[in-house]
Amino acid sequence: MASRIRLEDRECPLSTTVEHVGEWWTLLILHDAFDGYTRFDQFQESLGISSSMLTTRLKTLVTDGLLERRPYQTGPVRHEYVLTELGRSLRPVIVALAAWGNARLAPEERSMILVDANSGEQVEPVVVDAKTGSRLDDSAAYVFTAGPAASEAMRDRYAKGPTPPAQGA
Repeated sequence: MASRIRLEDRECPLSTTVEHVGEWWTLLILHDAFDGYTRFDQFQESLGISSSMLTTRLKTLVTDGLLERRPYQTGPVRHEYVLTELGRSLRPVIVALAAWGNARLAPEERSMILVDANSGEQVEPVVVDAKTGSRLDDSAAYVFTAGPAASEAMRDRYAKGPTPPAQGA
């Protein structure tokens, strides 16, 4: 029987990312934060989440350094939750996830779209290589391989060289 591997023991960047943002409430809270929500009651009203669940998720986001908790009122003290630089760096990930979901819908079925803030024109986000500008969609031209900090196990995994993904998979 295979032993269970804890996420924190994995060196895969996907595992560590999912550890921080893989819970769906977390993604929805971050989405609301990108829309400008900062206060507990705003998040709760927008998401329809229980107080205890929201408290737990916000504490985790603060602990993980994605949100900063700071007072905005005294007597009684009230706090707001503001995106940190690390939290703001997740925006392209959230945008890409939403774009992936929208790409599977007819335009008239989309309940939320991304638009240029200045022109109001709808945009279609894509992930591209920063050096070449090439799209990193489902092309077999881009594959994962062991990086400079890879463990022996990770190097063994990719020892045969990059394996292109199966077509249609």
